[in-house]
Amino acid sequence: MITVVEKLETDLNEAEQKAWDSLARYKFQMFGYWAAIWVHQNRIGGFKRPNPFKQLVAAARLRNSKNS
Repeated sequence: MITVVEKLETDLNEAEQKAWDSLARYKFQMFGYWAAIWVHQNRIGGFKRPNPFKQLVAAARLRNSKNS
């Protein structure tokens, strides 16, 4: 029988895969949706995994700061 934590971890992995797939296909709104699902699953599951989108955020902040 699959436990709740195992289900959350499966969903977490799926959300990350779908986020990257959405971004690769220029589906920015869906990327945001799946990235948010990943953050939520990581938090409620207590996994404390590092955010796989951290480098994207850093690149966006750097680009944003250059345009300010």
